[in-house]
Amino acid sequence: MRSSLILVINCGSSSIKFAVMQPCQDSPVLSGLAECIGLQDARITFKSPQTDKKTVALTTGDHKDALNALVQELRDRALIDSIGAIGHRVAQGGSVFAESALITPTTIAKIEELATLAPLHNPANLQGIHCALEVFPTLLQVAVFDTSFHQTLTPAAYTYAVPHKYLREHQVRRFGFHGTSHKYVANEAVKMLGLNPDDHGLVVAHLGNGSSVCAVKNGISVDTSMGMTPLEGLVMGTRSGDIDFAAVAYIGKVTNKSMADLEQMLNKESGLLGISELSSDCRTLGEARKAGHAGASLAIDVFVHRLARHIGAHAMSLDRLDAIIFTGGIGENSTLIRELTINHLKVLGIELDSDQNNQLYGGRSGVVSRGEGPVAVVINTNEEKMIALDTDRIVKRAKTA
Repeated sequence: MRSSLILVINCGSSSIKFAVMQPCQDSPVLSGLAECIGLQDARITFKSPQTDKKTVALTTGDHKDALNALVQELRDRALIDSIGAIGHRVAQGGSVFAESALITPTTIAKIEELATLAPLHNPANLQGIHCALEVFPTLLQVAVFDTSFHQTLTPAAYTYAVPHKYLREHQVRRFGFHGTSHKYVANEAVKMLGLNPDDHGLVVAHLGNGSSVCAVKNGISVDTSMGMTPLEGLVMGTRSGDIDFAAVAYIGKVTNKSMADLEQMLNKESGLLGISELSSDCRTLGEARKAGHAGASLAIDVFVHRLARHIGAHAMSLDRLDAIIFTGGIGENSTLIRELTINHLKVLGIELDSDQNNQLYGGRSGVVSRGEGPVAVVINTNEEKMIALDTDRIVKRAKTA
């Protein structure tokens, strides 16, 4: 069978999300999730358009066991010989990787070095890479970095106002994340809206449990809200986003929290969860808001205020503003968040189309504004497809070379 499929792997410390993609297609041939890796109830679930979900227990419950189970499933479905390459999502590429890279010993060594910048993500991503190289030894494999799309930021956009030696010696700078999503959605917006690829300006809002905004000028990232880590910027599910460091230091002083405790608080106990004292899930908070829950209502108001402020700020990094793009789980499905946010953007000449907004959720894309100004648009992201496209491009280039 012709080798035309790309296996996309997103490996975490206790999970592996995967998808088998044809680069030119939107939907996967097969997808699934291995979860609870390392625990007694480790399992892997497979989904395809033709069949219902299928869940298999993992015997040893490690990452290699999960990939071996995936190989067996690919054999059972007569797909194994069609896998032409593997694309791995890697969180942090630092200043080293301005684009996706063929996985070689040198690439692996550099990803290992960058683990100090992403200690929760890069080691897990590397574990998936090492296991995949063992399980699929004959296939070319590619690392696709969340940070690469933002390597076009200028020094003015990525430099923090701290002693410059920390940038020179320790890479303390803005890197930005969600690059795969921002890149995909920006490309789709140009096609959907008929924009000039060489003369357009977009602000993309990727909204989910992790959220970020990106200013895209002529297909290139010129500003973004996440920083050296995914903590900076917007209010998120459990992350605080922007906060005065002196306020954090004060909390540490009055509570005797250690630096590790404070970092845990800002990443895991803040955001929508911390404000509402109820949930990190925007859907739960939306229902609670309707029922009069004050904490849920405040959490949503703060989320929207911060989002609108960042959209406006990022628009100032552009020469022109053609569209605001909503994507990600919240951006694609929360009519409430879009309505409240767009109502904050009147100064940019954007007016909500309530009827259209209320119809776009659950996979539907389209314009949710009216008037002569920039448009507000919902576009479904597809990071797996973007990873597959990048992997296909890098592999073809390597084979040509």
